[in-house]
Amino acid sequence: MRSSRLLLQRSHALYRRSVNTWSAVGAAFNVQHQRFEHLQKNGLFGVPELSGPAGFQMAQHQALREAEFLVHKACTHPPGAVTVETFDQLSDSLCRVADLADFIKVAHPDAAFREAAERTCVEIGTVVEILNTNVDLCQSLKNLLGNEAVLATLDSDTRRVAELFMFDFEISGIHLDYSKRSKAVALNVKLLDLYHVFLSGSQLPNAIDKQVLPEHIRHCFSIDGNRVQIGGLHADSPNELVREAAYKIFLYPNTSLLLCLDELLACRHELATLVGYESFAHRALKGTMAKTPETVMKFLKLLTEKLSDRTSKDFKMMKEMKKKTHTTNPEVMPWDHAYLSSAIRTEMFNIDPSIYSPYFSLGACMEGLNCLFTQLLGVYFQAEQPKMGELWSEDVRKLAVVHETEGVLGYIYCDFFRRPDKPHQDCHFTIRGGRLRDDGVYQLPVVVLMLSLPPPSGRTPSLLTPSMVENLFHEMGHAMHSMLGRTHYQHVTGTRCSTDFAEVPSILMEYFASDYRVLRQFARHYQTGEAWQLRFSHLVGYGAKYYSYLMSRAVASMVWRQCFLQDPFSRVMGERYRREMLAHGGSKEPVLMVQGMLQKTPTIEDFVDALVLDLNANVKSSV
Repeated sequence: MRSSRLLLQRSHALYRRSVNTWSAVGAAFNVQHQRFEHLQKNGLFGVPELSGPAGFQMAQHQALREAEFLVHKACTHPPGAVTVETFDQLSDSLCRVADLADFIKVAHPDAAFREAAERTCVEIGTVVEILNTNVDLCQSLKNLLGNEAVLATLDSDTRRVAELFMFDFEISGIHLDYSKRSKAVALNVKLLDLYHVFLSGSQLPNAIDKQVLPEHIRHCFSIDGNRVQIGGLHADSPNELVREAAYKIFLYPNTSLLLCLDELLACRHELATLVGYESFAHRALKGTMAKTPETVMKFLKLLTEKLSDRTSKDFKMMKEMKKKTHTTNPEVMPWDHAYLSSAIRTEMFNIDPSIYSPYFSLGACMEGLNCLFTQLLGVYFQAEQPKMGELWSEDVRKLAVVHETEGVLGYIYCDFFRRPDKPHQDCHFTIRGGRLRDDGVYQLPVVVLMLSLPPPSGRTPSLLTPSMVENLFHEMGHAMHSMLGRTHYQHVTGTRCSTDFAEVPSILMEYFASDYRVLRQFARHYQTGEAWQLRFSHLVGYGAKYYSYLMSRAVASMVWRQCFLQDPFSRVMGERYRREMLAHGGSKEPVLMVQGMLQKTPTIEDFVDALVLDLNANVKSSV
């Protein structure tokens, strides 16, 4: 620990010429990362086996051996709390390897690591699907849930986790005969492969002959010989022709990917009907706040009706802005929406991004988060020096999250900067879930936050735009959910809850990110220290659940207005937030957590009204 502090002090000193008041956390993100070759080499995330790609097979075999032992224990032990604990240990032994591999397969710069991690994901995913249709394993849980005398001895969290494990059996087709169960397993395994193919394909650029594009816009795209690579929509380009070309080429139907998506959707429907559901949506939504597709449609239709006039006004504003751009086509086209919306906001606020970005260095923003969490929740960040081999890229930072009385709560690896072959998406990955081990020691959660921020350059740190600041706060909301969800069981730790509740803590953080009282505590110029003056991959992970962002935003809006609008640093409300919402992970019904926080039972109409109220407030503040 002493050497770690000395290293941080040295890093801090290197940056003192510009600003001499950064904390250790701020300095850790505002200076170039240093290499320490003398440190002892370790494996990824401190796992010794993962010092090379071959280690994934070793970790996989070890997890499967442990799983075999735990399955036998669960099937032979008398029903009781130990049954649920054994199930959770089984889940943990597989997730510790699968979750880590799930991250490495998309983030590691070395293709050999990515491929090894992908194979591990497939192998363990297949085992999980087989276990979800294991009749003997399910029977051990039925023996517990069917024994009223034993059930009466279990606490509410243990009963809830037992019911969730049984729910996993049911939606996997445990009630079917052997032939149909085998078919359900085959469909699930096939879906794992289709998900991988679709997600990989959705990130690939489209290439065309460069002669197809007008010569004066070719430089806007990546050129490879005689081919132009278009890997995104270029939605913020001021050149309408660039936006149009990118939109039409990047989104041009890919025949093989379309066949993959059709097969994926058909496979989902076949699986859902096989196990007894009307549709995939009915199966996917059963464990959520909404419960049914009918509730989701009611929510979306009511919201659409209430926003109809506002949508018309917004579209009219975009048409007027389009005319101001002196374009040859006065109509608002699909490739114009994002650019025109940004142009309208810029005109309303009349502020050049280059003026305020220097006040939002990444280090300053991390200091702001640190200050907010300290006041709100009594937790703070502590920059850690990782071991050699622990990181997959040298620009990753490691933070310990420490509570003022409870000590270290967990670890966050911050993979924030762009690099070749890194996905351009902002994500939260659970690497290891928290749980209470048999020896009474709490297994600390480990997560990764992955962003796509510009890396530091020379003496200039990473400078963030407002949308980048909002994304940083959003993803940190997920991370703190993982850190503060101190559940007994790994199966329900942190963000392992229903999708339409999981986004509440992250969206709530966006409100803090836009509150002037919060911003003025950390927004300062990175050189002078001067204070501030003034394609669709969610089809896989959010299938039938994309409404979750809207419903979660509605809940977050209600929590913000009722609990934090008056005082965003309220420790009383911060403690209630942790106690009622963050602490439970998925071990409590999401509706009950919302009720506990708001101290009332919200309706679908309340959710819609909260979103409309939010929009009205935003319009008033921009006029």
